[in-house]
Parts: sequence; structure tokens; C-alpha cells
Amino acid sequence: MWRPILTRLLSSLGVLWLSVSSAFVALQCLPGRIEDILAGDTQYPGMREAIIREWGLDRSLPVQYLDFLGRLLHGNLGTSYIMRTPVAELLRSQLWPTLQLALSAGALAVALAIVVGVATAGRRPRLRWVASTVEQVATSTPVFWVGILLLMLFSFHWHWFPVSGAVGWRSLVLPAVTLALPSAGILAHVLREAMEQALEQPFITTARARGLSETGLRYRHVLRHGLLPIITLGGWLVGGLLGGAVITEKVFGRPGLGTVTLNAITAQDVPVVLAVVLMAAFIYVMISTVLDIVCLFIDPRLRNR
Repeated sequence: MWRPILTRLLSSLGVLWLSVSSAFVALQCLPGRIEDILAGDTQYPGMREAIIREWGLDRSLPVQYLDFLGRLLHGNLGTSYIMRTPVAELLRSQLWPTLQLALSAGALAVALAIVVGVATAGRRPRLRWVASTVEQVATSTPVFWVGILLLMLFSFHWHWFPVSGAVGWRSLVLPAVTLALPSAGILAHVLREAMEQALEQPFITTARARGLSETGLRYRHVLRHGLLPIITLGGWLVGGLLGGAVITEKVFGRPGLGTVTLNAITAQDVPVVLAVVLMAAFIYVMISTVLDIVCLFIDPRLRNR
């Protein structure tokens, strides 16, 4: 059991190293001097000399790379020279609103997928066709368009939820629904396919012969077999939620990493953009690795492979 776990941990470290190295190479390949790129449009005396000293730009390229790795290992993400604040402090102050939105949307997406998957797996073809059509529409519709429609209907017309700037759970409902619908469409489709394959297995016939009800059969036996692909897609779900949060937070006027990222891109604040990319890569790799290890405990066949 320890061998596949160690293999996945080493693979995740390799992916993180490649992500960090790619970010360093991309920074070096940008046109122009690096100190000018990091400074953006900001101009004040001595700033570029301070950037050269902080990033070690007067040293050789291998030494710069090692310094870059060392700063990241110590949690030093640099300084936003436009906002004149450490990047780590800036991201730390905006991390919780984004996590709150992503966790709420992820939980809602999984709940919707389970309800739809259990209700439609192995049912009448017409019901499956309706569910598949709704899933395709939810998956293919842009997030910002869904958010605008929800705002027009539930905020402008019915006044059920605030438009923006409010505090509390009511301000979280519409952004979470907007972000959850595309993920729920894909997860429901995958779960239904996996459950339909499980319904054809011999143990289902045995369970029915023992008098188990259809609802109990689906939730106690079939759902457990169908959840494995959902767990495998967890890494993709995290990436989709982090990417969708950038647009969703802007549409609904919420604070968070999405708003910080868009503002940094507009202001050409390269240190902030670089830190957000590296943080997203770290979160994605960490959660994907944890889910891979969870799958090893759920399915013994993966350990044998």
C-alpha cells in the first residue's frame, strides 16, 4: 500500500517542480527587462534597483533560479510594487472568500450530480434524454452568462438576493449556483454512466433477490460503485472551480482571488499574477494527489496495478 502512495507523492512533487520551473522560464522569456516587467507602470526613484536586489537579477541565471526556488519554499512570493504590499499578505487576505465560494459551489455540484444521477440511471429513455440535454446545456453555457441571467431574475426582478456588496449567506447563493451548474452537468453524466454499468453487475441481481428496495439498492450499493469516477474527476473539478471563480467574482462584485487576479492583469502587476498561478497549481496538485490516494483505499484493484 505504501508503494503506490509514495509514487503519487513523488509524482506530485515533480509536477509542482515543473510548474515552478515553467513559471520561472516564462518570466525570463517575456520581452523586455525583467525589472521593468515586474515594476509594471509604476515609477518612483530607486524602485528598479530594489527589484534587481530583491530578485537577484544581477546574478547568473542558475543562481536566480535557485533563489527563486528558495523564496517560494520560505513562502516569499515577492512584492506587489503597484500596491506596495507583500504578495503573500495580499493573497492571504483574499483567499477565504474564494475558498468559501469554491467549497460551496463544489458541494452543491456534487449534491446535484448525485440526485440527478441516482434518479435517472437505468430509468426510462425519455427521462435520460431530458437529463442529458439539461446537462449539456449547463456544461456548455458560459459562466458569466449564467450569472447575468440569475442576477436579472433573482436580484433585479424578484429581489430575493442582493446584487453585490452584501455580507452573509444570501450573497453567496447566486455565485455558488452559477459556479456549480457546469460542474454538476459533467459530474451527473459521468455518475449516471457509472451507475448504469454497476446496475448490470451480478451482485445487483443478488441484492434484488434478497428483497432490497430499489431506492436502498441505488443508495447502498450502486452509488458506492458510481462515486469512484466522481472522485477521480475531483482534480478537474477543483481546476474548474478556481478558473470559474475569477469570472464569477467579477460578475457578482465579490472580493477574492478572482478580483485580485483580474485587477493585477489590468494593472500589469506581474508578481501578483505569478503568485496566483503558482498558488492555483499548488492547490490543484495537492487535492488531486489526495483524491488519488483516497481512490487507492476505495478500490483495491488500483493497488494491485
